[in-house]
Amino acid sequence: MLRNIKTASLRLFRGSGVLARAESSRWRQRQLLILCYHGISQHDEHHWRPRLYMAREQFDRRLQMLKHGGYAVLPLADAICRLYAKDLPPKSVVLTFDDGCRDFYSQAYPRIRAAGFPVTVYQSTYYVERQWPVFNLICSYMLWKSRSRPLPSDSDLGLGGSMEIATEDGRRRVVQHLLHIAEQQKFTGEQKNQLAGKLAALLGVDFQALVTSRILHLMNPAEIGELAGDGVDFQLHTHRHCVPAERSLFQKEIRENRRLLQEITGLSAVHFCYPGGEPQAHVLPWLAEEGVISATTCEPGLASVEDDRLLLPRFVDATPVAAIEFESWLSGIGGLISRAIRRGSRG
Repeated sequence: MLRNIKTASLRLFRGSGVLARAESSRWRQRQLLILCYHGISQHDEHHWRPRLYMAREQFDRRLQMLKHGGYAVLPLADAICRLYAKDLPPKSVVLTFDDGCRDFYSQAYPRIRAAGFPVTVYQSTYYVERQWPVFNLICSYMLWKSRSRPLPSDSDLGLGGSMEIATEDGRRRVVQHLLHIAEQQKFTGEQKNQLAGKLAALLGVDFQALVTSRILHLMNPAEIGELAGDGVDFQLHTHRHCVPAERSLFQKEIRENRRLLQEITGLSAVHFCYPGGEPQAHVLPWLAEEGVISATTCEPGLASVEDDRLLLPRFVDATPVAAIEFESWLSGIGGLISRAIRRGSRG
């Protein structure tokens, strides 16, 4: 109901010219819209995780809107410099992708390149070195593919009885159980991959076919190097996609992430994105100590000169986002509505 009301209101704003006036306003020129994407489907990932993946055709339409609307799609570093210098061009936008999955190489980047847009990838690196599918994601995906029947019991997986996987909550519980086993037994990455293989066998899923397709893999060093040579900007996302509470462990995450990216691209990464998009206040001084210039979150909003450089908001675009809502964010109105909703929820 609320979504329908919101959509109707945005259409009214568009019809009455509010969106057009907002996007051409001096206020919008002082705002930077940083768009966040995670993945563009190779197969059916957008049906499995619609808030994480987007169909290729929907992403094509997004790029067309940027192109035909005359938006100034800027490189991240340039955009941040110009934001704080109060020198942004009208309708400024930045394209960012989190994690650096292989589908960025095969699906997203060919489309972005054809559109002529710069793009930043916040690349985690553990699975770059180790070309296995990301453990929790591949387990979740295989369970979703097999959701029409209960998961049989299996002593090797610690499953004492049949478990329901028809629902998202049921599948989440199974994945959490497998993560608990891996943590409790201090599994290496290779052992976790073997555990995923055992789950596949139990489900009757061809695990080797999934591995060969490289679904839910990160890009490998050769692919990152190729794209960096073509101008793709690779930045920090931690090595293991985590934010440790201890300073020394966090420093290790950043330094290992930066070292591997520099070895591959020849460039030192100085921009950061919080894994999961959640800002972590305790790491702000640690980021500054590591020479990080900016850090983006998944807090919805347009960035302005009033924002802390290490707490920059973004808009996460995904499958459930209707075209009219995306258009409202391009104009800036979407950000104003989001801010009003957040203020209202805080009382």
